Amino acid sequence: MKKAGAIIPAIAIVPRFVLGGNGYVAPSDKITLGFIGTGKQSGGLGQRFMDLKEVQMLAACDVDSQKLNKFAEKAKSYYNIGAGKDQQDSFTTYERYEELLERKDIDAVIVCLPDHWHAKASIDAMKAGKDVYCEKPLAHTVEEGRKMVKAADKYERVVQTGSMQRSWENFRRACELVRNGYIGEIVSVKVNVGDPALTCDLPTEPTPDYLNWERWLGPAQMRGYNAILSPPITNNIWPKWRDYKEFGGGILSDWGAHMFDIAQWGLGMDNSGPVEFTPPVNRNAVRGLKMKYANGIEMTHEDFGRGWAVEFVGREGKIRVSRSFFESDPEGIVEQPIKDNEIHLYKSENHYQDWIDAIKKRSKPICDVETGHRSSSVCNLANIAYQLGRPLKWDPVKEKFDGDKEANKLLGKDYRKGYKV
Repeated sequence: MKKAGAIIPAIAIVPRFVLGGNGYVAPSDKITLGFIGTGKQSGGLGQRFMDLKEVQMLAACDVDSQKLNKFAEKAKSYYNIGAGKDQQDSFTTYERYEELLERKDIDAVIVCLPDHWHAKASIDAMKAGKDVYCEKPLAHTVEEGRKMVKAADKYERVVQTGSMQRSWENFRRACELVRNGYIGEIVSVKVNVGDPALTCDLPTEPTPDYLNWERWLGPAQMRGYNAILSPPITNNIWPKWRDYKEFGGGILSDWGAHMFDIAQWGLGMDNSGPVEFTPPVNRNAVRGLKMKYANGIEMTHEDFGRGWAVEFVGREGKIRVSRSFFESDPEGIVEQPIKDNEIHLYKSENHYQDWIDAIKKRSKPICDVETGHRSSSVCNLANIAYQLGRPLKWDPVKEKFDGDKEANKLLGKDYRKGYKV
């Protein structure tokens, strides 16, 4: 009786955030996260995940110790001084993500690395039993994307692609209006995003002592360091590795993973893609690629004067959408409500929460691995068409070009020893 009486006061003073309820989530009910890649993109993305009450960030890794330490300091400060947040006395950092993946107390990871690392890091995480949020474009090559899909299926992992425009209302509404025929039969789609990828010819500079350059290159072929690819933390700019095919897919892929993704969604092509790619006659052109779907709809990569945006062209009107506008011709179409008996697309109001919810339910998130693969494939195939400068026929079921060995070889890439996906 004395022992029992002694226990009661101890229970009474346990903090509410440990027990859960009343707006608090018990630590045992939280999804624990590791963050892989702490460059410039990680600043906003990491904050968005830490702000979710069902989440606890436990660790991060990067080959740049300065960027990693900055991320860790922010995470520690957030959990230690944030009102109502769990106390986080330690936040662990690693140079190699494999060490992070060995931790049994981490449920899921965010892959925020350069594109050439996406597939390997994500697949390694899935093999380790982690669910994955992978930044867009999902894959650096078509073959890598399919391997990511197969891995998610094999290991039964929940994978969300970071094409967060699908969780923005205007983009969803634009696609619902298109899918429900509010501008009539769709004839064409115009997508304006940046230029195709370039071959990296940057000169070699001295490698800083805080950066493991060999590990930064990872699957890519060995070359010298250049600050344009991985700027020092004191230079608060977006790195230019995205411009080069060795590490990214040009701004065509960087923004195409957003805008081609919306075009695919509006056309109902999340599990498919174009069947013909016709590049412009001018081999130096960075716009003008035509992509045709099996149903005859033509999608063009062209600048129609509205910045990075999508324009759906129907027989009865047009819908244009971007991050800064949502408009139609005739004007009133964008104000039309979608009726109960019409097509309603997956509604997510928070891309990051949607992934966490899907993890808990073991369901597909709004931009699952197959969807992300198909959208990144459009970008990768577009780059191949610009590079080769000739018409290509594509089979979206077999995921092969018809009768073109050179083009099919470009569906994959050569890996350095020890880094093959």
